[in-house]
Amino acid sequence: MSSGLTFGTIKRVGAILLAIAIVLAAGIVIFQAPAIFGVEENPDASITFDDQRGDGESVTVDEVSLSDGGFVVVAGSDGETVAVSDYLEAGTHENVTVERGEDAQTELVGQLTATVHRDSDGDESYDYGDSDGEDDQPYLADGYPVSDTATVTGDTEDALDDSFRVESLSAPDSATTNETIEVSAEIANPSDLGSQQSVELRLDGAVLEQQALELGAGETGEVTFEINTTGLAAGNRTVGVYTEGDGELSEIELTFHTTPGIDIVEASDDAITADVATPREGFVAVRDANDTVVGTSDGFGPGEHGNVTVEFDENATVEDDDELTALVATGDPSAPENATPLEYEGERIETTFTLADVAGGNGAGNESETDGE
Repeated sequence: MSSGLTFGTIKRVGAILLAIAIVLAAGIVIFQAPAIFGVEENPDASITFDDQRGDGESVTVDEVSLSDGGFVVVAGSDGETVAVSDYLEAGTHENVTVERGEDAQTELVGQLTATVHRDSDGDESYDYGDSDGEDDQPYLADGYPVSDTATVTGDTEDALDDSFRVESLSAPDSATTNETIEVSAEIANPSDLGSQQSVELRLDGAVLEQQALELGAGETGEVTFEINTTGLAAGNRTVGVYTEGDGELSEIELTFHTTPGIDIVEASDDAITADVATPREGFVAVRDANDTVVGTSDGFGPGEHGNVTVEFDENATVEDDDELTALVATGDPSAPENATPLEYEGERIETTFTLADVAGGNGAGNESETDGE
């Protein structure tokens, strides 16, 4: 009798332990499963990347902490990777030097963003680009990559004595993304000989325009450039005027010229068409009530875009009364699971609709409004 009770107790305990194991396993799977965009996991990181002078070939990250080790990846304002650090072991590292990649076309000057990436495949080699974003993804904090932005100005200590000098720079403090702004600079020739030299206008380190300026010995002149801001991403932008051995920088706050939003204008069983206004480049993704992406558009740049088409995946089944959400995301349209929903003033640029509503002429979209998460 006692033996039977013991055996029954063991079975009940075993069942309870099995249930606990299943719940814990489910929790782990749910916690580690990819969200619709990006992956949220336990590993954490932090980074401090301060403004600095540089030679265009390397930058210094003041401090970076990585719970699982990884890399610091430095990108220009266009999002293109310019430099990747050596592998960093787990822990805190100070004064990390990151050198420009051999194939990088842009110097490490202007507004740069340093992002902390994991070594998810454990090979101590940065494979994010080669794996199309599958390996070595960024550390996340609140669902967003851990990163910091700094402005890096050129080092003029080794400038040639006969190089023209930038005496002053004049640019607006702010502008919208649908106007033309003027940037002017006073340029001086410090040498004893007259000369003609090139003066460059750069935006976030990328050359926009060059002008040839001729100055006599000791003479000062002015150059004026115009920047059409249409199609530029909103945010803090760095404008610079450079001569061969000198340069000056100015910050401009670009504000998106209208309220971002998505308006669904047409819909059928296999596609939707939308009008989109976005302050950054991206694409439209449509997901169903189960958070499954059922289709993506081609990529587009910042600005207003009409007739953006999203074709539904051939394996997706979308009914007329299914609730769908269209949102703007940044990343690769062919790999939406690695993309990030785009936010404006803390809210996602998205709208919820059904095919029946759109086909019935009721409209769908936020009419230049952003919806909360």
